[in-house]
Amino acid sequence: MKKNLLIICMLIAFSFVNKINAQVRVNLNVNIGNQPCWGPTGYDHAEYYYLPDIECYYNVPRHRFVYMDDGRWIFSASLPPMYSSYDLSRGYKVVMNEPQPYLHFDQDRDRYSRYRNYQERQEVIHESNDERYRRHWDDKRYGYEKWNRGGDHRDGEHHDRD
Repeated sequence: MKKNLLIICMLIAFSFVNKINAQVRVNLNVNIGNQPCWGPTGYDHAEYYYLPDIECYYNVPRHRFVYMDDGRWIFSASLPPMYSSYDLSRGYKVVMNEPQPYLHFDQDRDRYSRYRNYQERQEVIHESNDERYRRHWDDKRYGYEKWNRGGDHRDGEHHDRD
């Protein structure tokens, strides 16, 4: 009786673990289509990019730039106004897979300062021939120009730095 109960418990646990693994695999694969065409290649999953040149973050799932303005975190569909002409495809991007990395901004600024004005180019998604990116991007709909526009389109979401 004890053996049967143990076997049943093991089967239930094994089934539960398999379901969790399947959900994790799906979540990781889906994120490729959310990454912007100017994002770096080589990552199946990215929550945020840190852009050392302009000391700004980009939230991949929400398609929002996150930057400090007058002591508050701004979430915006576009770059900060002073960087509206910044070339997103040319600047270095650090992939960060943690919630709210901007809360550690001072450490990120110090840690990744060596990538400011970095001379070696990262391959970006819209330049890649890798099929896993190509099947998610239609260059006419999600082209480079869409992501490199300027303007101040704040969405009203503000967070104090402290």
